[in-house]
Amino acid sequence: MSGTLVQDVLAGAVAHDDSRDPFPVRGIDHVRFHVGNARQAAHWYASAFGMCNAAYRGPETGHRDACEYLLVSGAASFVVAGEARPGTEIGRHVAAHGDCVVDLALDVPDVDAAIRHARDRGATVLEEPHDVSDEHGTVRLAALAAHGDTRHTLVDRSRYDGPFLPGWTAMPNRFHGKPAHHPQHYFEAVDHCVGNLVLGRHGGPGVQHIALVTRDIVRTVRAMTEMGVEFLDTPDGYYDTLTDGVGETRVPLETLRELRILADRDEHGYLLRIFTKPVQDRPTVFFELVERHGSLDFGEKNLKALFDAIAREQARARWW
Repeated sequence: MSGTLVQDVLAGAVAHDDSRDPFPVRGIDHVRFHVGNARQAAHWYASAFGMCNAAYRGPETGHRDACEYLLVSGAASFVVAGEARPGTEIGRHVAAHGDCVVDLALDVPDVDAAIRHARDRGATVLEEPHDVSDEHGTVRLAALAAHGDTRHTLVDRSRYDGPFLPGWTAMPNRFHGKPAHHPQHYFEAVDHCVGNLVLGRHGGPGVQHIALVTRDIVRTVRAMTEMGVEFLDTPDGYYDTLTDGVGETRVPLETLRELRILADRDEHGYLLRIFTKPVQDRPTVFFELVERHGSLDFGEKNLKALFDAIAREQARARWW
């Protein structure tokens, strides 16, 4: 089996006929964050999440309003952007919402067709289809409104071979924080994103959390914990009956219990998952790590078991 097929199975990918889809999406092109200090945020994602800084745009490259760093891990791409001078839209967004996701950019084969389809069904078009170019080629872009101030930029980079987007400069990884014994990639791709219509700390609707695909959740959790990432705890009671519903997984129950990893199974297979604590002081977004073995769902069963275990633990605490 090829490496690509293995990644597809782990990511829960299914066969899809784009010719029958009026709005085909190849995947998440990148996730864009607005932050108070982009250099520090980029350094943190490089060290704590093991990502590589692959490209940059800022005042030094002729982009005077913002400093923007591209962080990559496998097929996952994050852009962290902070204002380089006061009075910018980035600064206003951070003041209103904190450090958070502002754009879930989608890789699409036909930007114009996607915009026509979305507009016909009532979507709000923020940016009409247009080209941006440099010496590396041309990228076709447009943008749709999502919940609150979040947006979807539609990206077709099929005619572009530059480092990221026109105006960006490739750069050597300037943030070195990952020990040599850690996995090459802590995670491989973005699995899914979850929004919340009423997220109080966000100041309105927004992206609640981002799920990231990992090939080895045990190594990844150990590595990220070593680098300072904090994960949510799980009551011991959750693991007492876990194998009754999930059965055996590639990770022994004792290791799942030690690392507080959750497990769930559906008719297609099983998944392993764990959630980080919010990654900013203002808790606007957190992350999920997912290792999929055929399972196509989002682990609703294990969340019910987790909530039941929490309820039992709280009941015992009240009793004592």
